[in-house]
Amino acid sequence: MNPIPVVLAGARGHGRWHVANLRRLQRAGLVRLAGVCELTPLTEEEYGGDLPEQSADLGALLDTTGARIAVICTPIPTHTDLALTAARRGVHLLLEKPPAPSYAEYRRMADGVAEAGVACQIGFQSLGSGAVPAIRDLIAQGAIGEVTGIGGAGAWVRDEAYFRRAPWAGRRRMDGADVVDGALTNPLAHAVATALALGGTTRAGEVDLIETELNRANDIEADDTSCVRITPAAGPRVTVAATLCAERAGEPYVLVHGSQGRITFWYKQDRVLLQRAGHGPEEYEYGRTDLLENLVDHLTTGAALLVPPEATGAFMRVVEAVRRAPDPEPLPASAWHRTDAERRRVVPGVDALVAGAADTLALYTELGAPWAPPVRHPQKEVSTR
Repeated sequence: MNPIPVVLAGARGHGRWHVANLRRLQRAGLVRLAGVCELTPLTEEEYGGDLPEQSADLGALLDTTGARIAVICTPIPTHTDLALTAARRGVHLLLEKPPAPSYAEYRRMADGVAEAGVACQIGFQSLGSGAVPAIRDLIAQGAIGEVTGIGGAGAWVRDEAYFRRAPWAGRRRMDGADVVDGALTNPLAHAVATALALGGTTRAGEVDLIETELNRANDIEADDTSCVRITPAAGPRVTVAATLCAERAGEPYVLVHGSQGRITFWYKQDRVLLQRAGHGPEEYEYGRTDLLENLVDHLTTGAALLVPPEATGAFMRVVEAVRRAPDPEPLPASAWHRTDAERRRVVPGVDALVAGAADTLALYTELGAPWAPPVRHPQKEVSTR
């Protein structure tokens, strides 16, 4: 098989991970990095070697390189237009998460991709974990009895510079366009998408009600300490709590509650803990399929895509609920403190609240968080097509 030519749009920031991954797949003979699309060209020192062709115009670069795949790792508001630029040329896609900043933009992207007849993979790497089908099998076998709910927890630390890393960072809108760069929709979006996937709620029409509580300790527009509860039309409720202002950095996880046990999935580590009545705890580790490698496999052998756009519809309903919710409530100054050494804001007690939400499926207000506003914002989900 000849290596598939690939163009990467967005090689800085998280794009550096894609550069390293493309080099790995290039060494394996699967792909060839044919071009990089950046508004400001990379230097050889920055890139770490001889540069491929570069251009600020993705369409022109796709034309001149003959690329068959475009990896899009650019600011959230640009995702739809760049994806459609590639799709109209018959170029297949790996599109970073979140796929779009609104449900309308997601639909425009997904419909355009379908009309063009190209393959599109959404970059939720956790859904490439072998743990996901394994957990689904455990659930189907009744290993923990009837599933009663699914929790997600993400307690991360991010310094104040994190929100200055790019003009769109920490923004809900910019220059009249939606961004929605909140804790639940971007840095800890994997917790939401993975919890939904384990519960079998993946498509947009499967969501009935979404409740959000959005707060911020940092001086930003978007949320940094938030929770969401999703009620599907059928299937278990999902509650996910997230913060970027944790006392200590923790491994994010998804917790499947059953009538006779529970399953904990640390999705960044591909690690699973099964606890059930009448058995000792059982721990497993799984491999992971790289999503670009899976896209290549799809194009060459017909393998099923792991994360096609339709599998992220329910997640995009959550993004839309966050977008439509009132702007995040600033936490009172008494609710957080700044660490001079790390130059970040910490919300005391939030680590326990995040874990408590995953454990009880309750929202911050229901857990008695002293800083949580007394009102949450439920949104009945209706079709926006």
